[in-house]
Amino acid sequence: MLCFWGVAVSTQAKGTPKTLKINHIELGYPHPAIPFYHFKADLELPESSMIELEAVVNGKTLRFVNLYKGDVVEEIDKPGFIHRPPSGYALSQDNTLYKKPLITAWVKWESGKTYKIEIKVRMKKSVKPSPNDEIISATVEVKAPEKVATFEPAWKAYKSVVLSETAGIERKKEPVEVLLPFYPDELTDLKREIRVVAVNPQDYSLTEVPCQVFEIQKYAVEDSLNPLEEGQPQRHIPLWMPTVTCKVAFLADVPAKTSKVFLIYYNNPKALTKSYRTDLQVQGELPGLTIDNDYLNIVLHPNSGHIDEITFKPNAGNPLFHRMETNGAIHWNPGIYVPPRAWTHTADWKLEQNMYSISGPVLATGEFWGHLRNMPEVDASVRYEFFPGVPYFFSTTDMRINETVQTLALRNAEIVLKRELITHAAWYDVVRDKVMTYDVLNMADLTDLKMEADLPWITFYNEKTGIGFAGINLEYANASLESRTSVLNPYFYITGGPWIYWTRALSLSFLASNMQQVIPAKKGSMFHEKWAYLVYQIDKETPYKAVLEWTKRLTNPLRVRLEEEVDDRVSKTLVEIYMDEGKSGWEERETGNHQHTDK
Repeated sequence: MLCFWGVAVSTQAKGTPKTLKINHIELGYPHPAIPFYHFKADLELPESSMIELEAVVNGKTLRFVNLYKGDVVEEIDKPGFIHRPPSGYALSQDNTLYKKPLITAWVKWESGKTYKIEIKVRMKKSVKPSPNDEIISATVEVKAPEKVATFEPAWKAYKSVVLSETAGIERKKEPVEVLLPFYPDELTDLKREIRVVAVNPQDYSLTEVPCQVFEIQKYAVEDSLNPLEEGQPQRHIPLWMPTVTCKVAFLADVPAKTSKVFLIYYNNPKALTKSYRTDLQVQGELPGLTIDNDYLNIVLHPNSGHIDEITFKPNAGNPLFHRMETNGAIHWNPGIYVPPRAWTHTADWKLEQNMYSISGPVLATGEFWGHLRNMPEVDASVRYEFFPGVPYFFSTTDMRINETVQTLALRNAEIVLKRELITHAAWYDVVRDKVMTYDVLNMADLTDLKMEADLPWITFYNEKTGIGFAGINLEYANASLESRTSVLNPYFYITGGPWIYWTRALSLSFLASNMQQVIPAKKGSMFHEKWAYLVYQIDKETPYKAVLEWTKRLTNPLRVRLEEEVDDRVSKTLVEIYMDEGKSGWEERETGNHQHTDK
């Protein structure tokens, strides 16, 4: 970081010359509070004033300039929490009087280069500019540090991501996903161009990390600027710009209880395709994919694409499977029973469902959706996510009721295993506030073990083989559009027969006291679940110990904060369309009532 103090200034003003002092200026590296290459300057004005401010570096006016009161203090090792959008950069709309302001600006500086930085301040008596405003400025040259690790200049732009760890767990190669927007002319081929680098918080060195680009979407329609309604003037500022979006997944190391910066570089038309190697591998064709990493080998059912067999490699002699009833898969739901039609589950699909998959070094998916079999009134989806180097995968299931149906069963989150593979079950009971364990191998057939609908985790394990299979509940939500949410006595339960399974009963009169009463699943109802399914070696003293550890980690994912440079084409005023005629709230605002001074 290169700094200057007491910089000499030049001034421009009407009447008596006034001086703008730059008491301190520095070129800075990315850190969580300012997660981009920047300059930071402490200014001093000749007197307290409302101001507009502009920064120019090597003749280019910067668009990303943040203005703060001089007493603002942010922790540099935590994400910043004070922010002004582009429409507020140059304005003192709340009548703030600045005396010693602080500014930060996005500058993509390069090692060893010299930068001429000019700071211009318009001192104002009112919010709106006036011919009587005084303009003062100061200029200084700053040389960037020599032999410092900055990224290849061929990549013309980057976006910054701050990851924060909140659970007190050291994260190693943690999969992270972020959605990014771009202007179409900023890119040639996102899959070739994007690179992700981690910024070392001690010496600011850069380390490239494996990444994967997917779900690229382009919206190319331009705003015509024509009047929105007859009689209105033609607009000069577009309401939107054509935009390309994509998702980027990458692997991140973040120490416990810290925040860390990752830079995502793009806009290099000559970039070559970069191949990253991890242990995540996918073979076969949809729907019957085989997914493999250092811990797991997972086979999807050849008809439905649902989880069919799981092998935990450290205990490879004891694979998990079901294959006892109808489709035979491990994972069955969402599902519904509307007699006289047969029970139908997503696991009953026979190649009529929609299918999609992603394959790469950071993320692999199997995604399936469509009508439930023989049930056009109900749509459902099942999406799996697999990662390198971890003994778990994610499952997200959704069900939407298109037309009201009368049900005996409405269920989700069902896991079915062959009875002989499991000896015990355990789960956290929120009512009793303790972990419950139960010998399910010797449990009488068709006995239900009931628990709360929103239980945080549940596990099956085998004391003899030492293998365990757990579900960690990440998301659970029921909602409805056309009516209030309506479910009958929702609960979670385990039951046994030739198989052992757990599932969530959303409405299940089929197992209630009056098992032939039907319950409406109302039009517009939606049911959502997201689970992490974990395979592990049990601890002899506490068989579910690994489940507790992974629950803490997976229910406290890394927090993601995206920071982007302001593009030159972004308008300096904010344009909005209001639904009805009326005031915006800014008309004739008495800003003096909110006046405060930066001393």
